[in-house]
Amino acid sequence: MDLNDVRAARQLLEGVAEVTPMAHSRWLSSRTGTQVYLKAENLQRTGSFKIRGGYVRISRLSEDERSRGVVAASAGNHAQGVALAASLLGIKATIFMPVGAALPKVAATEGYGADIHFHGAGVTEALVAAREFAERTGAVLIHPFDHEDIIAGQGTIGLEILEQCPDVRTILVPLGGGGLAAGIALLRTERPDLRVIGVQAKDAAAYPPSLAAGRPTTSPMGITMADGISVALPGDIPFGILEALCDEVLTVSEDSMSSALISLLERSKLLVEPAGAAAVAAILEQPDAFEGPVVAVLSGGNIDALVLLDVIRHGLAAAGRFLLFRARIADRPGGLMRLLTDLAEMQVNVLNVNHDRAAENLGVGQVDVDVQVATRGPQHRSEVRDRLLELGYELV
Repeated sequence: MDLNDVRAARQLLEGVAEVTPMAHSRWLSSRTGTQVYLKAENLQRTGSFKIRGGYVRISRLSEDERSRGVVAASAGNHAQGVALAASLLGIKATIFMPVGAALPKVAATEGYGADIHFHGAGVTEALVAAREFAERTGAVLIHPFDHEDIIAGQGTIGLEILEQCPDVRTILVPLGGGGLAAGIALLRTERPDLRVIGVQAKDAAAYPPSLAAGRPTTSPMGITMADGISVALPGDIPFGILEALCDEVLTVSEDSMSSALISLLERSKLLVEPAGAAAVAAILEQPDAFEGPVVAVLSGGNIDALVLLDVIRHGLAAAGRFLLFRARIADRPGGLMRLLTDLAEMQVNVLNVNHDRAAENLGVGQVDVDVQVATRGPQHRSEVRDRLLELGYELV
């Protein structure tokens, strides 16, 4: 594959996929000392880049294949991309989703006209069911990343990056199965001066051991908020491309991804899912590591509201904006009021208070109070703790 395949895919996508905006990020540029841009694929149709590859793949099916319909397995983004592409092309789509898939993603997929079946606890089991369905019915399986048409479609993002930032030197891309990163890495067939870097979640990273082994290998997947890039086995085709053209694969922590998500919300006014924030997380972890101009691809913005609440709480804690402490105070009228008054003078916002009268080692007339407060950052949090000790509070 080369960029000519991607250019052909782009012609197919005219009027179908949006040319998503690229925003200059002043806060990241200031942090890194170079120019940083955000490729906002979270603003794409269906909320992620998946419509690009899905449409190219399905549009190239033969009439016989179209008549048999398509089938896919996904917990969200790929499901919506395939469902919309099939709807636009007048083809029946069947999607297998894990039991417990986020209701907004299920509703969106159904809204594009797909038939939904639930199977298994995760995408791996859903994919097994989708393969069985394809064998039984003749429906064409649309793999999320291991096909040249999928890779070519995703690679159209790279062509847009070159047009929007011609002097780009480093592109950071969220990396799961490899279709998106491989498509963008094809830029290096004509621009060898570019660095293309894949970014995986530290607890769900299959590419580093696979690259070390020289072949795709199955890796255990830990728990990660970035379910969109939690893929246990890289695809054969994208692996071959990335092994040849990708400069490096980095891994990032859960704290960094949640901090990146919150920073994108607050500073760039962009809602991005944890997987979509992985590239920005890499910048936050290694701000001096990348030659600029740098483009970070925000691959998607589909996140359940309840998950968003959890991620925000996690991110605020990781950013030093929460403080949870236990203070032992006198169990008499005015004891708690004194603590709350002192906290108010420290300019913190009290979020939660809980009394514990059954804790070990409590003396007569004592109570432990668990307090959660919001602070302005790590320095303020440290100042609050020091001030509480200075005032004589016993922190347990």
